[in-house]
Amino acid sequence: MATVEVSEAEKVYILHGVRDDLRVDGRGCEDYRHMEIETDVVSNTDGSARVKLGHTDILVGVKAEIGKPKPMVPDEGFLEFFVDCSANATPQFEGRGGEDLGTEISNTLYKVFNNRHSLDLRTLCISPKEHCWVLYVDVLLLQCDGNLFDAISIAIKAALFNTRIPKVHISEDDEGTKEIELSDDPYDCMRLKVDNVPCIVTLCKIGHRHVVDATLQEKACCMASVLMAVTSSGNITCVRKTGAGSLDPESIFEMTETGKRVGKALHPPLLELLQQEESLGKTRPKVGFLG
Repeated sequence: MATVEVSEAEKVYILHGVRDDLRVDGRGCEDYRHMEIETDVVSNTDGSARVKLGHTDILVGVKAEIGKPKPMVPDEGFLEFFVDCSANATPQFEGRGGEDLGTEISNTLYKVFNNRHSLDLRTLCISPKEHCWVLYVDVLLLQCDGNLFDAISIAIKAALFNTRIPKVHISEDDEGTKEIELSDDPYDCMRLKVDNVPCIVTLCKIGHRHVVDATLQEKACCMASVLMAVTSSGNITCVRKTGAGSLDPESIFEMTETGKRVGKALHPPLLELLQQEESLGKTRPKVGFLG
């Protein structure tokens, strides 16, 4: 994970600001930084999105391919995650540093998204025990300025919303052999229902309070963090504690309640924004270097 060093005077300044609910950049403890979201930014994918949260910059692409269902769940498709930590984001991602972080993020994403509570994986099944859609989700970290998990989860939800999977037609010949035909019509496609796809909310314990969307400087003052995957209804589907410090039961309860409240409030404006952008069609302006 990318880190920065701060002096003792800076730590005291950050701690006192968090205590008074006035952070260095003027936000309250439960406020996110300015966020920019753009979908359909990579042409050779079935769905894509780019999210900028502060100076954290994430690009996600989704590619749908036909595969074989897993034996334990023969009537479901599944997701595969690959995270590439670009060395341009921070020198600390060079070599094994980026690989280890990519593996850590991939394992967390698999727990959060690859289950029937987050996404209806049965809609990805083409023929039980034989064929299903496999969604390969590629995450590229372009720039790191703290709060990677939250930005990545929002980018994945936006990319899944943007994903279009071709309709499949199955036919059998006289010998009973099944043939799969994909529709050539770009409008004859299946869309994923992402209403229940969770967003990750990371809460960092700083002093006696906790903050949402911590910057790298705030992260340097934090001894322990809690990651929570929260759905639009406020249900928590995954919890993970990071950091070397400990948390008392009261702090965990307070952080859980804050995470549920912040996560639940995050979904409606996100979906509304994605629907508004899609309604513009080809008239929407392209921004960023991918424009």
